[in-house]
Amino acid sequence: MAFESSLLFGIYSQTKQSLQGGVQSSRPQPQVIIPSAAFAGAIISFVLCPSELVKCRMQIQGTDSLVPKCSGYSSSLDCTLKTIKSDGVTGAFRGGSTTFLRESIGNAVFFSVYEYVRYYMHLQLKSGSSDHNNLVDMGIGILSGGLGGVAFWSTVLPLDVAKTIIQTAPDKSSPTNPFQVLNSIYRMSGLRGCYTGLGPTILRAFPANAAAIVTWEVAMKLLGIKNN
Repeated sequence: MAFESSLLFGIYSQTKQSLQGGVQSSRPQPQVIIPSAAFAGAIISFVLCPSELVKCRMQIQGTDSLVPKCSGYSSSLDCTLKTIKSDGVTGAFRGGSTTFLRESIGNAVFFSVYEYVRYYMHLQLKSGSSDHNNLVDMGIGILSGGLGGVAFWSTVLPLDVAKTIIQTAPDKSSPTNPFQVLNSIYRMSGLRGCYTGLGPTILRAFPANAAAIVTWEVAMKLLGIKNN
């Protein structure tokens, strides 16, 4: 997660600067934010897919799904090696297209919500009489980051549900098309089935993303980098 987050924010910042062409704008620019965030999400999906595949398989072992108790993995490394041995290197990227879609769409939503909430909150504070200090900036970061995280997962949770099923399916020939998987879920469990785990995911999303944004903004200030 440390590597993935640094990669995500780094690529987003650099791509955003490149698309702005050195021209700083006070207002959020969706034509800059959306492609920058989608590109950053697409790149990190190649890091996330194999790591999440191992995580998911480790978490479900002993539940009569992909990994019965008698043949469980002893460690994450053991899971990785056994996956590559049985399915090849490409097996570690099972569910890759779904992860790609989840991260590119999700991060476009996340950074759009973050940038707009941040902009309008700063605008309200400038028009008001309250003092603008680091504590206020931190509060804005918590709210904008948290809401961005909630928006991310509210949008792409069905893709995450499909990804987990694809990565932990016991049959190698089972479908890897996320829309085919979601169609099966919808026919069996309706829309609710596509949003399995929504409650815990949203509860985690707000504090986790709020912390990520505040840390990013503090780091940018300490490094003397403008966040526009």
